[in-house]
Order: sequence, then C-alpha cells, then structure tokens
Amino acid sequence: MSDTQLTVTLSGGGIDDARAVVRALEGVFGAPDGLPSDERATVRTATFDSPATPAASAAPRGAGTALSAPVTVTVQGTPQAVEAASETLTHAFTVRNEGSDSGDQERERQLLLVP
Repeated sequence: MSDTQLTVTLSGGGIDDARAVVRALEGVFGAPDGLPSDERATVRTATFDSPATPAASAAPRGAGTALSAPVTVTVQGTPQAVEAASETLTHAFTVRNEGSDSGDQERERQLLLVP
C-alpha cells in the first residue's frame, strides 16, 4: 500500500452516479479500496492509493456515464493527486469548481458535477 492516498467523498445523485465518478478516476489512480455499494447512503467515499506523480486522464467529456443528478465531489490528498483528479473529472463530466483549501502537504477541492 502506498503512503499517499486520494480520498474522494461523494454526495448527491444515486449509486450509479457515484460509481461512474469513481470509475472515471481509475485510469489515473487504479482501483479504489472498493466501489460505492450502499444504495441508501447519502454520502459515499472511495480511497485510492496515489502514484507519486499522477497524471490526469484526458478522456473526452462525456466519456463517463451520464449523471442522473448533480453530484458534489470532494477530493483530498497531495496537491498533485488533487490536481490530477480534478482535471480528470473535468474531462469526463461537466464540472463547477466550488472551492479549495490547502494545508502544508495536503489539498482539498470541492467540485459540483452536473448532468
């Protein structure tokens, strides 16, 4: 297991929306600790082991599954991992940046993915 992780928190939308977002990140970060599976959950999380220097995937917009509803995604990890995740999601979905916060060695960014 890597010492560097990317944590993704998802709210809004359904289970299929959460899985589509997680799958969009697999090309950069590999398989997560598990796909979101609780259909009744209002907040879902996935954790990825992050490569030291992740590179964003340039999949064309719409390459992911269409979302059924807006999904709020918070990505947290190293600055490089958060940037790669944000760029990857921007290529796969229609995204609004809702803000970010930076610490000494970690960054957090909130995105709104819209259908």
